[in-house]
Amino acid sequence: MRLSDLALLLLCCIVWGLNLPLTRVLVGEIPPVLAAALRFAGIAVLLIPFLRPVPRQWGTVIAVALLIGGLHFALLFLGLASAPASSVAIVGQLGLPMVTVMSIIFLKERVHAWRLAGMVLAFAGVMIILWKPGGFTLAAGLLFVVASAFVASAGSILMKRMEPLPALQLQAWVGLISVVPLVALSAVTETGQVAALASAPWWAWAILAFSIVVVSIFGHSAYYQLLKRYDITLLAPLTLLTPVVAVATGVIWLGEPLTWQLMAGGAVTLLGVGLVAMRQNKVLDETAMAQTRAFS
Repeated sequence: MRLSDLALLLLCCIVWGLNLPLTRVLVGEIPPVLAAALRFAGIAVLLIPFLRPVPRQWGTVIAVALLIGGLHFALLFLGLASAPASSVAIVGQLGLPMVTVMSIIFLKERVHAWRLAGMVLAFAGVMIILWKPGGFTLAAGLLFVVASAFVASAGSILMKRMEPLPALQLQAWVGLISVVPLVALSAVTETGQVAALASAPWWAWAILAFSIVVVSIFGHSAYYQLLKRYDITLLAPLTLLTPVVAVATGVIWLGEPLTWQLMAGGAVTLLGVGLVAMRQNKVLDETAMAQTRAFS
C-alpha cells in the first residue's frame, strides 16, 4: 500500500473513532433519534446532486437504506445515549461476525476454520465485557448497539440483491430515505425536541457538522476510493484502529472507566474480528462489506 493511501486510511479510522465519543456528547444535548434524523437530513441536502439517476430497484433500495441508515443509526444513537462510547466501540464490532453468519445462512457461503475461530473469539470477547458477578448482564444501551449491528448486517446482506451504486449516490439515497421515518420515530418516542434544539450549544452543532461532512461524506467516500485500489481483506483489518481510537478518546476525554473486562474483552473481540476480516467473503461484494465495517 502506498504511504499516502495508508495515511488516508489511518485518517478515516481516526475520524470514525473520534465520532463515537463525540456523538455520545451530542446525544446528551439533542435527543438521540432526532440527532440521527438531523445527521441524515444534512447528508441528503449536501448530496442532492448525487440522487440521479434514480435507482431501478426502488423497493430494495428503500429496505437497504432503512436498515443500514435510519434503523441502524437510531439504535446506535440510543445506545450511545446510555452506554459508554468505549464499550459501544467494542460491541459494535459484532457487525462483521454477524454479517458472516448471515452469509452462511442466507447466501450459502462456506466458511473455513480461521473465520469460524474468529467469529467465536469476537462473540466471546463481547461476553467477557458483559460478564458481571453472578452471570451475564446486558445493559439497555449495549442491547441497542447489538441490535444496531444486527440490522446493519441484515442490510449488507440485502445489498446483495441490489445493483451496485456509487458510494456518494448510495449515501444520498440512504440520507433522503431515512429522514422522514426518523423524524416520525422521534415525534412518537421523544419529547422536548424544540427546546433541545433551541438550547443546544454551538459545539453540538459543530459535532453534528463534523459527523455529516467529515465522518459520512469524507470518511466513507475516501474508504470506498481505497476499496477500488486494494482488496478489502487488506483494508478491513487496519480499520480495527477505529475502536482503539474510540476507547482511548472515551477514557481520556470523557473519563470512562478502563476496566480489565473492557481491555481483555476488547482484545479478544478485535483479534476475532481481525481473523474474520482477513479472510475473503466470497458472496458479498465489497460495497456491502465496507458498509458493515463503517458502522459509525
